[in-house]
Amino acid sequence: MSEGSVLVVDDDFLIRDSLSEMLRLEGYEVEAAQSGHEALRRLASHTYDVVFTDINMREVTGFDILREVNLKYPETQVVLITGFGEVQTAVQAIKQGAYDYVQKPLADDNIKMIVRRVTEQKRLAEENRYLRQRLGMRPKFANFVGQDDKIKRAFEVIEAIADTKTTVMITGESGTGKTLIARAVHYNSSRRNGPFVEVSCGALPETLLESELFGHVEGSFTGATSDKIGKFELAHGGTIFLDEINTASPGLQVKLLRAIQEREFERVGGTETFSLDVRFILATNLDLRESVEDGTFRKDLFYRVNVVPIHMPPLRERVGDIPLLAEHFLRLYARQSRCAVAGVTPEAMARLQQYAWPGNVRELENAIEAAVVLRKEGMIDVRDLPATITGKGEPGQLPLKAALLRAERDIIENALHVNNWRRQPTAAMLEIDRTTLFKKMRFHGLVREGVAGDGDEG
Repeated sequence: MSEGSVLVVDDDFLIRDSLSEMLRLEGYEVEAAQSGHEALRRLASHTYDVVFTDINMREVTGFDILREVNLKYPETQVVLITGFGEVQTAVQAIKQGAYDYVQKPLADDNIKMIVRRVTEQKRLAEENRYLRQRLGMRPKFANFVGQDDKIKRAFEVIEAIADTKTTVMITGESGTGKTLIARAVHYNSSRRNGPFVEVSCGALPETLLESELFGHVEGSFTGATSDKIGKFELAHGGTIFLDEINTASPGLQVKLLRAIQEREFERVGGTETFSLDVRFILATNLDLRESVEDGTFRKDLFYRVNVVPIHMPPLRERVGDIPLLAEHFLRLYARQSRCAVAGVTPEAMARLQQYAWPGNVRELENAIEAAVVLRKEGMIDVRDLPATITGKGEPGQLPLKAALLRAERDIIENALHVNNWRRQPTAAMLEIDRTTLFKKMRFHGLVREGVAGDGDEG
């Protein structure tokens, strides 16, 4: 099953071919166009999740493609490919509706991150449409499945503060839906038509995170070959969501405090001061009060960001929502995989409700997705569930895909234990990069609450 559909548009063969090949290796369905005219023809006959297009092409430019997509294909996102010294052009593109921009020479990791964000947002949009039909919920909370009293209280807080400028702090274990809460606050506010920019603070080393947030000027550090616009500038007029804020280093905390308090900042290595017009939403899976007491989180920053707290309960505390969530994920992945899976047997549902769900809703989603893909048709039964849920650990009882996933989880968990849950040395031991490790930890429900090593730099 394809991860998503991408169109690459560039009149430079080397860029077009290398970018297309890299995305295919990542599992995306990729088509390439060597001119703007060819791109418009392909757009008219095929649906794409994202279009990467060079700005400077003859006759039909990247801006022409952007305008056409905005007019006729609103569910497709456009990312502009810019040359050296075209920062202002890129800013203009963002203002005209481009999803993002990338600069030449292209960085594979940046491309991969952008495409993952686009496909995740599309998945959320598909969930929205289904939930509106299935539950008859108001569109403003269509991201959510749940009728537990704790979830309803979170809805009430969102309704009360969404259309204000108040800073929001979302707490809860990993996988409980903190990102969905942040999106709900944004899309129920007067900033809904502005950008929603998400930054996972724990997924980037400190030096890269500072540049990602504030941007940098050319020559400010090794590898800074041109000016870069940070997420704060890209979020102008909208909302910025800082996930895993507890992982911010002491130095970065000082800069964040000033940005939130004074609404201004400078790019890394720069002297020009920029004004901020953003709404701040932050999230953490730790108790920041304890972090303040042990000196790892600044007290003044804590009181600045903890204005309106919203707590997302773990799935084990909202067992009554498990059947609703399981049905939702089953229908979603049955449609995506074109499988004729009709439901979950009472025995399997009982197992789902008895399980503690350390990975919360995300772990439940992964379990249902795997069960749908393996079952193909009929009803999901106990034998289709992961061994961690059923308690049956014999390898011979698992299908190949489930056995491989289980083995991967065990290897990663063992390496994390060996390295005291520090990601950098764990990634080095496994010979993968830190971002890949973090993604796999999230998938397997291994981002642990209360483990200080989760966010360090090793």
